[in-house]
Amino acid sequence: MSYSKNSKMLNEPDKKSQKTSSQKLVTHNGSFHADDIFAAAALIFYIEKTNKDFSAQGGPASGWEIIRTRDEEIIKDGDYVFDVGGIHDPEQNRFDHHQPGGAGQHDNGIEYASFGLVWKKFGQEMCGSPEVAKILEDKLVSPIDAGDNAISLVEFNREVKPYFIQTAFNAFYPSWKNMTMENLYAGFMECVPIAKLILQKEIALAKDIIEAKSAIMRIYKNTEDKRIIVLDKKYPYEQITADLPEPLFVIYPRADGLWGAKAEKRESKSFENKKDFPMAWAGLRDEEIQRVSGVSDAVFCHRALFLCVAKSKEGAIKLAKIAVES
Repeated sequence: MSYSKNSKMLNEPDKKSQKTSSQKLVTHNGSFHADDIFAAAALIFYIEKTNKDFSAQGGPASGWEIIRTRDEEIIKDGDYVFDVGGIHDPEQNRFDHHQPGGAGQHDNGIEYASFGLVWKKFGQEMCGSPEVAKILEDKLVSPIDAGDNAISLVEFNREVKPYFIQTAFNAFYPSWKNMTMENLYAGFMECVPIAKLILQKEIALAKDIIEAKSAIMRIYKNTEDKRIIVLDKKYPYEQITADLPEPLFVIYPRADGLWGAKAEKRESKSFENKKDFPMAWAGLRDEEIQRVSGVSDAVFCHRALFLCVAKSKEGAIKLAKIAVES
């Protein structure tokens, strides 16, 4: 889908072009960031979700069109105005955070940017439940708001820096060789459907986590030795078991037909395991890992000692039990 092709508006359209039945999404022109890109994507998602008669092809027929401008008259006429205008008024669908005093903070203390303000009003309706909306707020919305407000969430300990979603969106900027307002608009419009797809995928993943939680907790409660939790499906367990004190390893079926045994992290923000697999197994495969571990169907042990793989559930459990007792 090409939003830039189907969306009617250019950077600063004349007032005659405003006379449509579609919802006008207004933001600033010029440079763009993950904040305003995701705010636009979230509003499009909301409009298409709540207006079933609209098509999903973009432009007036779909019920939305994006206007990038700083013209005050055009801004006043917008149905949804975000990251521009100097007003935060959710009742009037105004979602700016640049005014003196800002627009408040998330519960975690991160200041709202336009994506967070849009999410605060519409996120629960988009997700269908407050639990899913909260997962998205913590995982996706707050980090993007932090970046837009110059709040660093990581420390750089070396010259190589992380590659953030904003870094990816920067690739859609026109270079100095073709820097025009039209090309900036085109770059923004290329990013919006990417952000919308990410949003849809993250909502689906969050719903899966909520659905899986009851199954995982049932297995946990029925497990005698809670140091090793054996799952019957590859549930998204990491966020759930991380809060449980006993588990050291989780066993799960893989899509390739093999079984994984994975070490639990000491804490969710750390790469340190509660318990490593034996050092002698590091990086071994097939006959080597089978000989050293004594597990006849062992396949592999990661050299970082957080993952082992076996051909059967029983083999994966044996690997975990050896690690627990080592």
